[in-house]
Amino acid sequence: MMKIKRRLSEHEEFKIMGLVLDKFLWLGTVFAGLGLYNIVVGRPSEGVLFIGAGIVFAALFGWLVVREFEQMR
Repeated sequence: MMKIKRRLSEHEEFKIMGLVLDKFLWLGTVFAGLGLYNIVVGRPSEGVLFIGAGIVFAALFGWLVVREFEQMR
């Protein structure tokens, strides 16, 4: 007997996508926090690299969220 697969509504798909991409945005925040910690403990060059990576990571995935949202409209 075949099971019928249930399709998600657009709203449900967007909620799931938001939950997944939100984790990546938090990861960018963690990188930026590690960078700030490294600056405070006396390793400024390493700290700036972490902050830069966090900003790039958060911006990239923020852009992906906006792009996907615009495509759904």
